[in-house]
Amino acid sequence: MLTTNYTPGVPNWIDLGSPDVDRTVSFYTGVFGWEFQSLGPDAGGYGFFRQGGRTVAAIGPLTDGDANAAWTVYFHTRDADATAKAVVEAGGKVRVDPFDVFTNGRTAQLSDPGDAGFAIWQPGDVDGLDLVTEPGSVSWLELQSPDIEAARAFYRDVFGWTATDTPVAGGQYTLFTPADGGANSEIAGVAEVPEGHPPHWLPYFEVTDVDAAAAKTEELGGTVVLPPVDFEGVGRLAWLADQHSAKFAVITSVPA
Repeated sequence: MLTTNYTPGVPNWIDLGSPDVDRTVSFYTGVFGWEFQSLGPDAGGYGFFRQGGRTVAAIGPLTDGDANAAWTVYFHTRDADATAKAVVEAGGKVRVDPFDVFTNGRTAQLSDPGDAGFAIWQPGDVDGLDLVTEPGSVSWLELQSPDIEAARAFYRDVFGWTATDTPVAGGQYTLFTPADGGANSEIAGVAEVPEGHPPHWLPYFEVTDVDAAAAKTEELGGTVVLPPVDFEGVGRLAWLADQHSAKFAVITSVPA
């Protein structure tokens, strides 16, 4: 499960790039009940989504005119430069070279061999998100990849993750565990990317009512990609997209 005890290879941040921050803020505050805290002009329009006074995600404007709206998952590293180098050596790409974000930390934008984008975060003053797994926060991550075996090898080489297969309805699902993880410390899964969708990391946000979140998404101009469905032993979930087609999911997890 996800945790705020941030160690190398563990997800520690998530943010959304949007072509219209104000409109997108209205969408997500409507779906999840989040509050928005702008960091002001010095931060280039970047700001935090907060739940009960704790940061659960962030948002900023797209800086590349050709980029599409998308959620980006960040993984903890003690050395952003070394991890970026490891990504290239493992067959991935550096999309944005490592750089400092004031004194908050150091980051880089990367892609795996299947072309799914992700980022890394080397903490400075900011370790990561304040809240995960609770309603209104991210509770799971899923890599949707065109080549599961290649993804397993890449993330093993870069972050030291181990991959194990678990049975699910209709087949198997691959779970990723961080290098220092023990029992019940899985942080993500990997599955075949659905036809017609680009490879990507899909964040799942915990909610108390998946059907209500899906209905609110449509009401606010978003799209239901996969209608609410129950998965035995997992919970009830739906895949959604905001009004700019950034994909995310919601889930009501079964009790651990």
